[in-house]
Amino acid sequence: MKAINRIIERARAAPQRIVLCEAEDPRILQAAQRATREGTARIMLVGDAARIRQAAAGADIGLAGMDVIDPASSALTPSFAQKLFALRAKKGMTLEDARREVLKPLCFANLMVRLGHADGSVAGAVHTTADVVRTAIQVIGIHPAFKLVSSFFLMMLCEPFHALKGGLIFSDCGLVVDPDAGELAEIAMAAADSAQSLLMDTPRVAMLSFSTSGSARHAAVDKVVEATRLVTAQRPGLAIDGDVQLDAAIVAEIAMKKIEHSRVEGRANVLVFPSLEAGNIGYKLAERVGGAKAIGPLLQGLQKPANDLSRGCSADDVFYVIAVTAVQAQAAAQARTEAPMAAQLS
Repeated sequence: MKAINRIIERARAAPQRIVLCEAEDPRILQAAQRATREGTARIMLVGDAARIRQAAAGADIGLAGMDVIDPASSALTPSFAQKLFALRAKKGMTLEDARREVLKPLCFANLMVRLGHADGSVAGAVHTTADVVRTAIQVIGIHPAFKLVSSFFLMMLCEPFHALKGGLIFSDCGLVVDPDAGELAEIAMAAADSAQSLLMDTPRVAMLSFSTSGSARHAAVDKVVEATRLVTAQRPGLAIDGDVQLDAAIVAEIAMKKIEHSRVEGRANVLVFPSLEAGNIGYKLAERVGGAKAIGPLLQGLQKPANDLSRGCSADDVFYVIAVTAVQAQAAAQARTEAPMAAQLS
């Protein structure tokens, strides 16, 4: 089964409440209808209710099974404004500012996730990445285990001509421009968590460089080596190689020749790029030249799931991100359940 199909099946097994705040866009409505029809998620549409219904009628899309929530008339709006004010008052936000801001569908949708009225949010077909990420950070917040939010692409290599089959995590390809060693270590650990939840496989992390096992000397290599050391110190059980060139990361025969004590053994399913420049080029090469399907950019490091879309996305792209967000929400809920149990046992 293709990796994306496994994700969709897992989403269906325990449908999550996914909120969409760009519901006047036909692509969003088409994906919402499919997700509802196939049982992938419980869809919640936020925005001007009359305009959403008009857009749905114009696209011949039924809204049965979906919740339509209008911030202008919702009973949740006053309490959401109070919560937003409490969150942002130290940054200079007044209560009146909060009352205006909460009427914006993107803000309202993220507050729904923050306050437990939804399990995950998807936006970006209309909003910019900057708006989506900033709102998610300000409203949902960064997970206590991390200091920054980063991104990843879920790369699907499922065609007959692909020598390497299955799903790969590419990170960071969309947000952090030039991470230092500490930030790169955080990106690697977040990407490993993403692989665990989405690929349903043991993470095997390659910290990419133009050097393998010290074959080149440069400050850029030193950064990757130090990031690898930090990850190993914090997660000693994680399979990780670094510094490592791409071929040694994904080809077992080359790994055997180049890496004396490899923990990944040329079977990496998480590729961590040393900079945004490298990551952006890498995922686009895999997509445009290698024929991989790129799903994302997806966000990691938040307290609860909120994901971005490309403004050039298709309805299929939106559907896939809904499914991914649902599986992330399942993993987040499981982690919240296990945390008190672990604390009791410690």
